Amino acid sequence: MSEAITYQAHGDTAVIVLDDGKANAFGHAFIACFNAQLDRAEKEAKAVAILGRPGLLSGGFDLKVINGGDPKEINRMVNAGARLMMRIYGHPQPVVVGATGHAVALGAFLLLAADYRIGTEGEFKIGLNETAIGLSLPEFGIALATDRLSRRHLSQATIGATLYDPTHACDIGYLDTVSTPSAIRDTVISRANEMAKLDGPAFAASKATLRGETIRKVVAGLG
Repeated sequence: MSEAITYQAHGDTAVIVLDDGKANAFGHAFIACFNAQLDRAEKEAKAVAILGRPGLLSGGFDLKVINGGDPKEINRMVNAGARLMMRIYGHPQPVVVGATGHAVALGAFLLLAADYRIGTEGEFKIGLNETAIGLSLPEFGIALATDRLSRRHLSQATIGATLYDPTHACDIGYLDTVSTPSAIRDTVISRANEMAKLDGPAFAASKATLRGETIRKVVAGLG
């Protein structure tokens, strides 16, 4: 699974690229590898840039586990994903995510957990489609959506399962800006290196104050 998530250093930024050749699905091994790359980033970098492959950031959790029907395995995977999203949400370094294409379900939660989000121009879908496919939104997802999405659009974006193109995703709160497909990688890395210049301890402390209560409540509710 290590080849599905790669790590490169660019200046002060750790560049983490998600590419499993399929849906970039968050299963047990994928989540463990992601955590390992974040461990490395905390030791070696001052900021983190996360990218998918052209056309896709992530399609969400591993549907093979969900469709497998084992409640314990599903719960274990969802809890691991929740902990990963909360880790990113509270990561002490700046985190910039490039939505290189579609970002749905957990892919959209990844955007909500980041500090700065850059989308790709094109006919891509971004959002939370859970209630459209027979799944209820997890509590960690509701918490992220409540913190980060526009109050005007919160209901339609969550329980309404509305998916948005990159331009509209900026207005909703999933993205901060949009780049061309050819420039997104460089734009994401440049933004991360720029944010790496912020005072590290001050950034980490302010982020913990702003998001700590949400993180504590979510983690306390996990099994």
